[in-house]
Amino acid sequence: MQASSDALVRHTGAPTRTQTWGRRSAAAAAVLAASGLMLAFDGTNVGAQAQFAPDKAKTVNTPYGPAPISFADIVEKTRPAVVSISVTNGKSTAANKGGPQIPGMPDIPDDHPLKKFFDNLPKEYRNKPQGRGPARPSLAQGSGFVISSDGYIVTNNHVVDNASEIEVRFDKDTKHAAELVGADPRTDLALLKIKDAKGKTFPFVKFSSGKVRVGDWVLAVGNPFGLGGTVTAGIISAQGRDIGSGPYDYMQIDAAVNRGNSGGPTFNLKGEVVGVNTAIYSPSGGNVGIAFAVPAVTAVEVINQLKRDGTVSRGWLGVKIQNIDEDTAASLGLEVPKGALVSDVTPEGPAEGAGLLAQDAILTVDGSAVKDSRDLARKIAAYSPGQKVAVGIWRDNGKKVVDVELGRFPSSSVELAALREGKPLAPKVTELDQLGLSLKPGKSSKAGGVVIASVDPDSDAARKGLKAGDIVLEVQGVDVKATDDVVKGVKKATQRDRGAVLLHIKSGNSKRFVAVRLKKKG
Repeated sequence: MQASSDALVRHTGAPTRTQTWGRRSAAAAAVLAASGLMLAFDGTNVGAQAQFAPDKAKTVNTPYGPAPISFADIVEKTRPAVVSISVTNGKSTAANKGGPQIPGMPDIPDDHPLKKFFDNLPKEYRNKPQGRGPARPSLAQGSGFVISSDGYIVTNNHVVDNASEIEVRFDKDTKHAAELVGADPRTDLALLKIKDAKGKTFPFVKFSSGKVRVGDWVLAVGNPFGLGGTVTAGIISAQGRDIGSGPYDYMQIDAAVNRGNSGGPTFNLKGEVVGVNTAIYSPSGGNVGIAFAVPAVTAVEVINQLKRDGTVSRGWLGVKIQNIDEDTAASLGLEVPKGALVSDVTPEGPAEGAGLLAQDAILTVDGSAVKDSRDLARKIAAYSPGQKVAVGIWRDNGKKVVDVELGRFPSSSVELAALREGKPLAPKVTELDQLGLSLKPGKSSKAGGVVIASVDPDSDAARKGLKAGDIVLEVQGVDVKATDDVVKGVKKATQRDRGAVLLHIKSGNSKRFVAVRLKKKG
């Protein structure tokens, strides 16, 4: 996901991700607002639980039950837990690329219909007219909300992606530095933690565990256009929306959501979070009454994993798939158009190793029927990497079951790009600064262990004799099958205030235990 302010248009009339430019140039923002679905994100280049008490609300009786006269009581209780997020992106951007530019705005493409208009603006509205200016970090804004009294905050991944500094601001202008605990690009969710939270308590809200219905009242609170603390009201317009962003469904609401609302909460009338605002459909670049939020049931599952492990592990089959329509079913000899058709098999992926082929129709996973391609993606993602699943397929006019040991779904943009191009995945290198090591997967998942890719010469690991090519077999007595296992082991040791981590190392044909001291985070 890019971090520029061009609204990331995918195609006209289709969902794209919204990024805002803030308040500094409303006219320019209106010009550059692109059509389609957008991430509600501001990409400017520049103690007590907050729960609503229903019995205190002022309501009026209707034939369908009580309705609120005002949302003020809900807002008063929930808004203190909502934060505005300011991000400094470590990737520097050039101040100029050879031409005039509006302060705080991204470069305008040469083929843009208003390129000449901006070129002819008075000098006071431009940056340096010629030449490349000094590189500077980019700034961005979004929203988030506190989910625990000790300062854990939920937001969108695209708000904090590649962030070098994160600052959160409460409604009363209280500022705190925050750090990234973990992020999940697949659902576009991220978890932050306030750094200076020790001994402090923060207002927080809870996710809803109840069912939501189309037509339910909802409130959206966030930081549109950098204004902060903004509340809008509407209803749940639809559920189960596919916005072209993976296999997960989204909730549609008509509460006004704009650029900068990304990561903010959608509340029900109990003051509980029923969704995380993520994207808007906007041919004009602004609110048109169609916004999308990650449902609470999805968000809770992801956030719990991020809090526990810092990452989300999903099963990966290693195939490209498409839906089976009536004509495709007829051509394959299937009685009903259900399942997912394998259009391509990823080289060196789990499916290729198990013998799955292009043109196989996947009908079941562990006996559970597959409705379509998105259903298959959801089913596989629910498994953990390394698990074996029985994949029921239709091939050569007959049914067959293939056992597949799932891999780990790629999480980096580089790996995902390789998959889209049909290339085999390069071994992922995981940096563990606290150990002074870089790790990569072993050659065989069955053999277990991960390989040390490099060792920091100034680290305790180097002083203890660890070197590139050594294999980490165990961490704190727990078997290591993937680099994530080492990451989890280090995180647990840190949480328990351990000064060192015990590693079981294989060097050549010999094995030994090595206790490596952890670097203190600075």
